[in-house]
This record gives sequence, structure tokens and C-alpha cells, in this order.
Amino acid sequence: MASDTSNSALQTIGNYDLLAKIAEGGMGTVYKGRHRLTGQIVAIKIVPPSVASNKVLLKRFEQEFRAASALDHPNIVRALDYDGTGSRPFLVMEYVDGESLGQRLEREGRIPEAEAIRLIVQVAQGLHKAHKEGLIHRDVKPDNILVTADGQAKLTDLGLVKDLDTELNLTRTGRGLGTPHFMAPEQFRNAKNADVRCDIYSLGATLYMMVTGELPFKSCGPLDAWMKKIRNDLPAPRQLVPELSERVDWAIRRAMSADPNQRPESCREFVEDLIGRSTRRSALPGEDAAALDLWYLVYTDDVGVQHTVKGSTEGIRRALREGHLGDASNVRACRTKAGPFEPLRQFPEFRDLLVAPAPLKPATATPPPPAPRPPETVSGSWVMPPSIKARPAESPPVASPSPAPRIELNEAESQPTWLMWCLLIVLAAASGAMASYLFFQR
Repeated sequence: MASDTSNSALQTIGNYDLLAKIAEGGMGTVYKGRHRLTGQIVAIKIVPPSVASNKVLLKRFEQEFRAASALDHPNIVRALDYDGTGSRPFLVMEYVDGESLGQRLEREGRIPEAEAIRLIVQVAQGLHKAHKEGLIHRDVKPDNILVTADGQAKLTDLGLVKDLDTELNLTRTGRGLGTPHFMAPEQFRNAKNADVRCDIYSLGATLYMMVTGELPFKSCGPLDAWMKKIRNDLPAPRQLVPELSERVDWAIRRAMSADPNQRPESCREFVEDLIGRSTRRSALPGEDAAALDLWYLVYTDDVGVQHTVKGSTEGIRRALREGHLGDASNVRACRTKAGPFEPLRQFPEFRDLLVAPAPLKPATATPPPPAPRPPETVSGSWVMPPSIKARPAESPPVASPSPAPRIELNEAESQPTWLMWCLLIVLAAASGAMASYLFFQR
């Protein structure tokens, strides 16, 4: 906690006494305060003069209050009061006795996987509430997540929130509000077009930093960060932390896909990707664990015969890995034999085996060798079918280092080179002659 305020003119504001400075930023200074009548401890953000004189920025400040006051959720910092009429507009918020996630990461480095998932799930729950109310945060990052002393995560700083129904035109076309390292690539072009999947990208980027301790796209300016984002030029989390589970690595990579259509459609789906099970209540209340783990599948084999089978979650996952169910896109599942049956990828228990995330940066910085050209007699291109029978290609054996082969050009290959040199010599001579002529004409 910062020391007490030293400027006596700022000891009180409205009905509040200022006790200590908590943080300071471009959109205002945050103080710990106390309501003079009720004694309630609060956080007070005071607008700096540069913002108070700017109508657009002041509108954003007011929007933060309206957005936060409309959301009643334990994982979102509540807004309590707002005064924009005086020379020093201020916003009163719920006081969180803790620190930001960004401060903890800076102090301790990466967070253990289980705790990181617990915290990000809480943030996702609060963000899901905002999305259901038609609000997009647009600036989810560790610094905007507060963690209480008892381990509860709360999303804050709603000043960039976008109302899907009543856009306030607080951004100009081509300008992306947010933080480059955590911002979705499409948000760089125009923040007004930010949607749910932009926030999901930022959730994935935040979790990336939580489990790896590394800032996504570190040491990059905004333009470089955008270029890397659209190429997914980022080390996979498991490359930095090999002990990280494959499930979490896959969920982060999917959430940070450059193409929004490859990301989860909602915060609920993102959480289900992380934990590997549905967050909805079971349709079979009162059943024991064995009954709840039973699945019925309908699929068509390679010769067109339809089959109905049943099995446990792990048994079906094993069958999918080993390719016993044919083309996975044809497999449908249900908890009950009567149906209705839905595509298997709709169920988080199996989605990681069926949905491929966008590829990230390879483990080594060495560019891969060019793919061999197909035989001249083959026309068209090969496309890997979406089949669970597909196996990843084995890595080619590493050959022992050998001297680089001597490259010899035949006459047909070397001719263009000599022609180019001759042409350059002729051009140089002509240029020199012209220069001499101009000189003597003076």
C-alpha cells in the first residue's frame, strides 16, 4: 500500500476522505478512501485535469461507472458512486484488499497450473456475465485483474467497455483501444468491431503469461506485435514449461488463434476447454458417477454401416486416439440411448481431440526446409481429410553433418549472370560518358 496522500487539498472529495494512494495511470489516480457518514472503505479514481477537459475521455470515464454499476457479479469490481459535475470528476468503486495479478506475476513469476486455472475461471465467469449483458471489456490483462487476500479474482477497469447495443463512438476507425500484448489482432484495426472473441483472445493471452511467466510477444512494439499475432508467431506454452498439461496448452493456443472463428465462441466454452468437462448441470440428477460417465455413440464405419456403441469418457478418448471410430466428423454422442445425438466436437470431454488450434511458433528458430515438389505426373494438391485416423508425420532422421556440396552451374544457368554483368558495364560506361558531356557543356 502506498503512503498517505501529502497534498492537503486532496484529503477530501465529495463525501469521502482520501486515505492513501493506491495506483496512478493515464485515466486517473486511485486512492483508498472512506465514506464520511457510513465509514465504508472504498477505492476512488480521480480524473486528472487533462482528462477532465477532454469530453471524449471524460465520456469513457462515465461509461466505466455505468458499465460497472450495471454488473452485479462477485468476480467484477462493483461501481458505487460517480460525480462528473465538478472540476475533479471521480468514480467510487468497491475496495479490493489485495493486489493486481500483474503485480504478483512481476514479483513471483509464473503461477502453478492449478491455481492459474482457478483464477482465470473466476475472471471468465465475470466476463461471461458482462457478455450476457451485451458488454465487451476490450482490455483484459493481468493488471486489470485484482486478487483478494483470500484468493478471489475480480475484473476491473471497465473504462474501455463497449456496449454492443449503444456504441458511444469513443474510438476512431483504425484505432484499437487496449494493450498490444494481450489484444486480439483484429482489434488493432478497429476497436469498435471488438466482440466476445476479442475478450476470449485476451483471456488466453493472460493465462499464457500466468502459466509461463512470459509476456506474450515480449520486446515488441504495437506493429511488430500485430504482425506476430496474425502469424501466430509465438512459442507454445509447453515449449516454455514442458510440465504444463497438454489440455491447458491446447486451450490457450485455441483461444489465441489469429482467426476469430477458430477460438471458443464464449467464455463458457473457453472454461470447458480448460477443464475438459461441461459446466452445465447434468441432465441426469441423482445418478452415480459411473452412470454419469456413460456415453452412447452413433457412427458410420468405412463401409457405410451405422453402429451404436456405449463407453466411458476415457474409453471413447482411447478409441478416438487409436482411430477405431472412423471419421470423427461422423460421430455423434449423447448421455442417453434415446438421444438426441450431437456431433462429438460439441462435448468438451472430446473436443481437444477433434479441434486443432492455430499452429504457433515452432520449437526452433530455424526455418523448415521447403516442401519437395510433387511429381510432374501428379495434378492438383493433397488435402489431409479431417479423420481421427490421421497420424502426425514422423520426424525425419537427423543426418550427420557433411561438407556443403559444391554447386556448379552449367552453361544455360550461367548465361544470364554474364549477360547481367555485361549490361551493367554498358550502363556504367554510358552514364560516365553522359556525365563528361554535361561537365564540358558548362
